[in-house]
Amino acid sequence: MNKSFIGYGLLFAALLAAPFVGAYPVFMMKLMCFALFAAAFNLLLGYTGLLSFGHAAFLGGSAYMAGHAMKVWGVTPEIGLVLGTATGALLGWVFGVLAIRRQGIYFAMITLALAQMVFFIALQAPFTGGEDGLQAVPRGKLFGVLDLKDDLTMYYVALVIVAAAFLLIVRTIHSPFGQVLKGIKENEPRAVSLGYDVGRFKLLAFVISAALSGLAGSLKTLVLGFATLTDVHWSSSGSVILMTLLGGLGTLSGPLVGAAVVVALENKIGELGHLLASITRVEWFNTLGESVTIVTGLIFVVCVLAFRRGIMGEVIALLGRGGKRAEAAGGGH
Repeated sequence: MNKSFIGYGLLFAALLAAPFVGAYPVFMMKLMCFALFAAAFNLLLGYTGLLSFGHAAFLGGSAYMAGHAMKVWGVTPEIGLVLGTATGALLGWVFGVLAIRRQGIYFAMITLALAQMVFFIALQAPFTGGEDGLQAVPRGKLFGVLDLKDDLTMYYVALVIVAAAFLLIVRTIHSPFGQVLKGIKENEPRAVSLGYDVGRFKLLAFVISAALSGLAGSLKTLVLGFATLTDVHWSSSGSVILMTLLGGLGTLSGPLVGAAVVVALENKIGELGHLLASITRVEWFNTLGESVTIVTGLIFVVCVLAFRRGIMGEVIALLGRGGKRAEAAGGGH
């Protein structure tokens, strides 16, 4: 636990310094939003064992709600974030009530179907902007004091929000409630036999995950100034699954690493393609930016074959084996 604390402390310090060492604040904020989204999803899949194919509904639904409140109703950023988070929690409760009694693929398919309903509402509703999305959402002033139009100010506000949300996830996982969730994932019939109301625990975990996903979507709208159909599309649900599995399912740091890899690929793959084209003189590499899903898919396949626990899962396992060998060597002396 101490090593983890030091690691997260170093990560937080690196993020504090990032804008001063050449990192683009808007890109870093987008990365943090998706890292929070992946961490919220991991709370559900990695620690409760519930595979949801509909998490884009919470991200996108909250993004639209927060954006509409800030742009049309003129509410302050903190109220917009609260409304967006509450929208995610409400959608999570509705989805959970309808799906939580199902298991496996049936649960996943119900969440996907409900998320597609949210997508079509976003497509048809007049206040969402349809295919154009919700544009020109103002950042405003936080608590009437901090002007979020400045990217650097917005960056540190986003960092504090994401760090607080991540600490909430950590606290949840290490609480008695989190231990019950782990027990449900490992052996649900045993949890039932011990007298736990498994359905209630699953529903609460689902609502917490949805609320934090809603916070990620709301913050993303505040940072970028828009919400689009991509946020509620099923591909966003697929992306967060990819981030979680790629980084390491059931690890706290895994979703953060997975989100960083996927978001960096989506934003930098075009530049990488141009670089490879200039080195190899193969023009096909110039089209990599248009084929980002193919490249991401190939990387995912390679990682699944080479790192079955995910990137951080393998790192943690390797460090664990190294620690055991050191203990054994020390005991021998």
